[in-house]
Amino acid sequence: MTSSMRAPCDQLVYGQSLMADVRGIEKWRREAAAVVQAWGASATAVELVRLGVSELLSNVLRHVGQRRCYLRIVRIGTEVTVQVFDRSRTMPMIGEAPDGEAESGRGLWMLREMAAGFGCERTCHGDGKIVWFRCDLSDAGDKLPRSRALNVNHAE
Repeated sequence: MTSSMRAPCDQLVYGQSLMADVRGIEKWRREAAAVVQAWGASATAVELVRLGVSELLSNVLRHVGQRRCYLRIVRIGTEVTVQVFDRSRTMPMIGEAPDGEAESGRGLWMLREMAAGFGCERTCHGDGKIVWFRCDLSDAGDKLPRSRALNVNHAE
């Protein structure tokens, strides 16, 4: 993943323009984890942020023609919001609990269930969308299943 225009994490806002690719997802997972750890995040919150970054960037890879996107992490009080902006106007489809046999469709559903907040919206100019999730830095609400917390790796 190539990148440019980086905002410093000491300002409680981290921003990075990047080109999504399979090999770079783990790098951005690590980067996001380092940002929220520097802000005092619990281990559970760090794992949820890592999982969420994987899922949001993986969806850019699978569903967006233009792979240039922008990752932004914002801390407000004790909460952190992770956002990915992309150029697709197509909103993700998130239904009810997916079938256990389904090959896709579980990632955003699971992220929505684990996060304190989740959303998708068009950019104000209508030329793309923002997909985001929010969690508390001190505790991700004990929503992260123990098995997922120990083995979260979507970069493969």
